[in-house]
Amino acid sequence: MFKKFANKVKSAFCSVKTAVVSQTAEGYVDSGVKILIAVVIGALLLTLLYTLFNTTIMPTVTTKIAGLFNYAG
Repeated sequence: MFKKFANKVKSAFCSVKTAVVSQTAEGYVDSGVKILIAVVIGALLLTLLYTLFNTTIMPTVTTKIAGLFNYAG
C-alpha cells in the first residue's frame, strides 16, 4: 500500500515538474501585449486614413463635384 502511494506521489510530482518546465504554452502577458500592439497599430492606421481623407482626398472631391454642378460655366 505504501509503494502504491509512493508511486502515485512520484507520478504526480513528475507531471507537475513537466508542466512547470514546459514552455510550449503561451502566457497571458504575451497575449495581452500582442492585443495591445494590434490595437495601437490599428488606431494609428485609422488616424492616418482619417487625416489623409480630410486633408487630401475630400477637398479634391468637393472641388470636382462643385465643378460638375457649376452650370454657369
